[in-house]
Amino acid sequence: MTHPLRSFLIHGSALLLLGLASFAQAAPQHALTLYGEAPKYPANFKHFDYVNPDAPKGGVLRLPGLNGFDSFNPFIPKGNPADRIGLIYDTLTYHSPDEPFTEYGLLAEKVEKGADDSYVRFYLNPKARFNDGEPVTAEDVIFTFHALLEHGDPMYRHYYADVAEVVAENPRTVRFNFKHAGNRELPLILGQLQVLPKHWWTDRDFSRGSLEPPLGSGPYRIADFSPNSSIRFERVKDWWAKDLPVARGMYNFDEIRIEYFRDMAVALEAFKAGQFDVNLEYSAKDWATGYNSPALRAGRFVQEAFPNRNPAGMQGFVFNTRKPMFQDPRVREAIAQLFDFEWANKQLFYGAYKRTHSYFENSEMAARGLPSPAELKLLEPLRGQIPDRVFTEAFAPPVSDGSGIIRDQARRAYQLLTEAGYRIENDKMVDANGNQLAFEFLNTQANLERVILPFKRNLAELGIDLQIRRVDVSQYINRLRSRDFDMTSAIWPQSSSPGNEQREFWHSSSADNPGSRNLIGLRDPAIDKLVEGLIQADSRESLITHTRALDRVLLWGNYVVPNYYVDAYRVAYWKRFGHPQKSPLYDYGLMTWWQEKPIGEVISNEDKTTPEQEER
Repeated sequence: MTHPLRSFLIHGSALLLLGLASFAQAAPQHALTLYGEAPKYPANFKHFDYVNPDAPKGGVLRLPGLNGFDSFNPFIPKGNPADRIGLIYDTLTYHSPDEPFTEYGLLAEKVEKGADDSYVRFYLNPKARFNDGEPVTAEDVIFTFHALLEHGDPMYRHYYADVAEVVAENPRTVRFNFKHAGNRELPLILGQLQVLPKHWWTDRDFSRGSLEPPLGSGPYRIADFSPNSSIRFERVKDWWAKDLPVARGMYNFDEIRIEYFRDMAVALEAFKAGQFDVNLEYSAKDWATGYNSPALRAGRFVQEAFPNRNPAGMQGFVFNTRKPMFQDPRVREAIAQLFDFEWANKQLFYGAYKRTHSYFENSEMAARGLPSPAELKLLEPLRGQIPDRVFTEAFAPPVSDGSGIIRDQARRAYQLLTEAGYRIENDKMVDANGNQLAFEFLNTQANLERVILPFKRNLAELGIDLQIRRVDVSQYINRLRSRDFDMTSAIWPQSSSPGNEQREFWHSSSADNPGSRNLIGLRDPAIDKLVEGLIQADSRESLITHTRALDRVLLWGNYVVPNYYVDAYRVAYWKRFGHPQKSPLYDYGLMTWWQEKPIGEVISNEDKTTPEQEER
């Protein structure tokens, strides 16, 4: 469901774990995996091997937030929810960041699915409690499910579209029956359900945002907060799950404090001044030069790159194809020709980035070269409905020499625009009616403008008018939800096991849903067919084939201007923490860290914020 959902996490498919495939009867299991392969950790495992099971509890972790928050309800398409709010909730199962897609028991101590994937049954742990002491029951699961369907973000309706009914078989057993057999992913997706307390929500309106601290069953609770400014979580000392294998060595800090900043530049200065402890850096420029300070040179904080083995997905400038000027693919391709990645990487990013070539970048699921015979079996029935170049060319973004002079790309863009009916008139690129090709870039990130401005100049040289509209986060979110934009920057994160979330990204059914991730406005029956085939893939090999086929069609649609990615987590942190030598394959494992030194032993007076920094 990428956060992230939030981290927003988005994942794959499920089979019940039986040691022998010949067993016909379903049986409760401690874990579910993608295609029935054995999980990494057996039923009697004591802890994950990327944790320190003896990590000391205590101390404080201070983190940054950006632009503030106005809600503690992250489940609805309203408001701007607080960072790390998921810490107060438990899920039915725990997603292992050490495997492509495996779920281990959490609220549900055992899971059972039908041999034909027609249902999934969760057996709740009798010890499971909300943080007010009330037991977690099947009725809480049912309440949560219906609340999300009725009032939650539209993505839930896509995720759970194949659920026919949910029933409580007894107070600790809940069963989800599916409309169709064979949906391998759905049992695992349902396991990621964050369970809400029915008794707490009975007298409250779930459809509205609120700053009343909610009740959960998770390892932390909200201790205090200041709207749009700060929030403090405190560890639940008697958390019911603290001794479970999935929790040992995790959630070690007594407090997690989040302070909000207006933008990333201000946050960086605050980090160097010792106002918070850990900063996950997204800017190549800041990573290369922005941390230089007396504290860094004295070794009081460090910069460390942790390997990121997750698929990078697609980051790009997205065309809203609902807009008339972007409905012709030749226009979209022409505009994409004018983004000079090589120059930007050299001049702006210190050579830190790689060019994005795929919607499933940094993974084996990315399309490369020409379609394989297996891919062609999926693509040939769609011939005439998808771009012909899918069959004849390997997609590749334009490549420059990094000099900033892109004559070849400009000539290609001019050719495409001419084919689309445009001409140059008075140094403007105009259509048959004399209207200039002009559009607005909706932006909320100050540091992104240095990337957009060279793009704007390249467009202007061809007579195309790009205006940059910077808005605050709330307005930005509202405009995206209402599709009130021409172009913006977007990221479609991918997991190692794509599945139902692809409907939310590309399927016609999501095009008009406010808040869906179908920002492009795709309504293409061919893409719909490829998405459905991907979801129904019955093996890892089949899944890879389907993702590559879908990737090719999306790429040759020229729906985005592909940007760039980095295959590492760039983390700066003050040297008062310990962390395991090994991090999980698909995360850097912040919740496995622990405090070794209090704040005052590391951060000196000379590191503290100056009045000038405070003003910034």
